[in-house]
Amino acid sequence: MGIMEAVILGIVQGLTEFLPVSSSGHLVLLQKIFGIKTPPLVFETLLHAGTLAAVLAVLRKEIFELLKKPFQPLTGYLIIGTIPAVIAALLFGDYIEHAFATGKYLGFCFLITSVLLICAEKLSFRAESNTELKKKEAMNWLDALVIGIMQAVAIAPGVSRSGATISAALFRRLDRDFAARFSFLLSIPAIAGAFVLHVKDLAGGETASGEIVSNETLGAAVIIAGTVTAAVVGFFAVKLMLKIIREKSLYGFAVYTAVLGALVLLDQFVTRFVF
Repeated sequence: MGIMEAVILGIVQGLTEFLPVSSSGHLVLLQKIFGIKTPPLVFETLLHAGTLAAVLAVLRKEIFELLKKPFQPLTGYLIIGTIPAVIAALLFGDYIEHAFATGKYLGFCFLITSVLLICAEKLSFRAESNTELKKKEAMNWLDALVIGIMQAVAIAPGVSRSGATISAALFRRLDRDFAARFSFLLSIPAIAGAFVLHVKDLAGGETASGEIVSNETLGAAVIIAGTVTAAVVGFFAVKLMLKIIREKSLYGFAVYTAVLGALVLLDQFVTRFVF
């Protein structure tokens, strides 16, 4: 792997991790279209570290408040929201790895993301018109559970994690800005969990499904280029998403994922250029 390839993967990881377009889906597409091999595990691990650093930097104020007062309702809601994804990963981990490798349901999953974003925007507009939006203080455990279940659904490549969780928060009539911030806070244990699992695989020499890990020797320049790119791009992606959710709509992302899903399905069932 060269520096340019590392930078491209860093950009894709940093940008799509936080915009509602599915980082996993784009990674599968990138590998299929350009024939990019699965990145060495050490590199993939550090990409996750880069995006984790990005969200920690943007939400440092919220994180500091949680650390200063750990026993508060928001902490409990984050725990509740994380549990469904943990259960889904334990139960369906091998199946998800197979879905990553084949991209079998990628087109359908992109379309699911599109439908979620459209429905969320419509419900949010209706709630906003009726002044029914809930602030942070009005959030409850059921809101957190619904958002967590949608995060578990987003384990499937092509279903955006941020798109699914923000949509779920809007379904529950949460304030738009807080919906995005809660989604990004919820991404911290998710990204950290992926990082820990990768570190564990590195130490053990194989993945959870028994596959031998790819650990080709990488130069320091390649590793630094990919990690820094993911961190910097991720930082601006989080800032951009917070601005978009406050001032604009998610329809543009819905159109993008719908077109992408349709093109993937067209190729899977008709042209077969990539799949």
